[in-house]
Order: sequence, then C-alpha cells, then structure tokens
Amino acid sequence: MPRRPLLEFEKPLVELEQQIEQIRQRARDSEVDVTPQLHQLETLAARRREEIFKSLTPAQKIQVARHPHRPSTLDYIQMLCDDWVELHGDRRGSDDQALIGGIGRLGDRAVMLIGHQKGRDTKENVARNFGMATPGGYRKALRLMDHANRFELPILSFIDTPGAYAGLLAEEQGQGEAIAVNLREMFRFRVPIIATVIGEGGSGGALGIGVADRLLMFEHSVYTVASPEACASILWRDAGKASEAASALKITGPDLLSLGVVDEVLPEPVGGNNLAPLEAGEILKEALTRNLEVLLRLSQEDLKEQRYGKFRAMGQFLDGLSPEVFEAG
Repeated sequence: MPRRPLLEFEKPLVELEQQIEQIRQRARDSEVDVTPQLHQLETLAARRREEIFKSLTPAQKIQVARHPHRPSTLDYIQMLCDDWVELHGDRRGSDDQALIGGIGRLGDRAVMLIGHQKGRDTKENVARNFGMATPGGYRKALRLMDHANRFELPILSFIDTPGAYAGLLAEEQGQGEAIAVNLREMFRFRVPIIATVIGEGGSGGALGIGVADRLLMFEHSVYTVASPEACASILWRDAGKASEAASALKITGPDLLSLGVVDEVLPEPVGGNNLAPLEAGEILKEALTRNLEVLLRLSQEDLKEQRYGKFRAMGQFLDGLSPEVFEAG
C-alpha cells in the first residue's frame, strides 16, 4: 500500500502512525488481541492531529490547499451528482482541460457545474496544465454559463487554481480580455451563482468563475490576489519570504470572512479534506443545497442587485490620512 504524501508539519505524527501499523501487523501475525493498546494510540494520534490542524499558519494552510490528494472538482461532482454530462469546447477551436463543466443534478434540481481541474500525477497535471486555464477555458466556462442562464439552471463553480495561465500564447489569445468578459457577464446572469474555493484560489484565474451570489470556501483553502511566492518576489525580490507574504495577504477563511470577501467558511474533517473526501463532499452538498434554497426565493432582479451590491461593498476607502502615514506603512 503506497504511503500517502506527508506535509512538513505532519511529520511528528509519523512515529505514532508507524507504531499503530506495527501493532496491527503483529496482531495479524500472532492473533493476539491488542485492541486496547491500538485504541489508545489511535486516540492519541487523532488528538495530536486535531491540535496541529487547529493552529495552522497561513503558509501551512497553503500546503494543505495544494495537497495532491485533496478532492478536485471532478471528485466533488461525482459525490454531488448521481449523473452528469460533461460539455466540451468554447466553439472557437479550444477545449481547455484545466477548466471543465457540464450539467448534473443536485438533489432533484438540474444545475450547471464548472470548475478548475488539476491532475493527480505529473502526466495528468501536464494534460490539465496544473489547473491553470487558458483563454479558451474561460470562454468555454462563459459559454456554459450562458447556456445555464438561458435555461434557468443555477450555476455552481469550484475554484482551485494557482492562477490563470500566464504564458505568451495565452496573452496573445487574450487572457486578460477573456477573464474581464467573464466578470462583466456574470453580473448580468439571472440565475443563482454559488462559487466554492475547494483548494487554492489565485488571482484573476479564480475570479474568472468567481463572481457569485455566495462565495464559500473550505477551512484550509486559500483565496488570494497573488500567490505568496509571487508577492514575496515582487515586494522583497525574494520568493523565500513567501511565508511572511502569506500572513500579510490575509488569505485564509477567517480573515476573508471578517473582510466580507467570503460568505461562509466550511469546516473540514480533522487532517483536511484529503483524509476524508466523502465527509468533505457531504459538508459541501449540505452548504450548497442550503444556500441555493435561499437564493431561489429571490426574484431575478433582486438576485442581480444583491450580487452587484455585494461586490460594490468590498474594500475600504481611507480619507484624511497624511502622506506620512502611507510612507510609514
């Protein structure tokens, strides 16, 4: 059985897990009842894991958000929907595999599901471009959202990307324009939109499918204007200061909830969604169903007005401060 990837701060648990496995193996070989000893060690390991995950720093949350076994958009779609049909292509010659979408059912209601999709291994990550969508991906997403708006299907989007692809070809094909058009058009849609940050939400790449009536994020996900590594390189010309940048950027759920950027932070199983994906799927399904029921009670005009007002209310203006204050900051 392959060992699951361990994050740096999880290493204190390795010795305990090894002891537990050794006792299980001994019990299998000798048929000796070691249940009490095994229960004691498992309880200790669970308690230590809970203590570790309750006190994660922003930099450590980024590691959890990027965990290779963290459930992806396709994983959640399979947990949420008994059946769904993936739709392909932007009708301009592109079918970006980093941003996928299709029609499914949440309970008894038809919905449009779109989201970033990373790979499980190197080969799949290359095929999916590590979840970094090209202009064709955002135009495909817009085509699907237009379809949902026309047929009155609520839109559920799943954000998990370090950012939109910033290669030369993507810029030549209009990356900035494709994202900007998505932002503009999502404000006019007459159907409910719920976006969930399931991993990392980076820059305009995340916002390109993130203009929503409700923005949810998992407890150990992150949502940021720029990756901490990029921020540190810009501010200090040293990517090694990414940990400091992560704290300064306010990228975690509690920070963003207090700033009014996200509407709800969803709890994760102890150890993160990667340890209990089915439990994470149930948590997400309940939150989506509950929020969708509220949004469906609103008229189309109220829905659009509230969405517009939500984004207009973000941010603060500081008046009456002297230039010295900004220089000191």
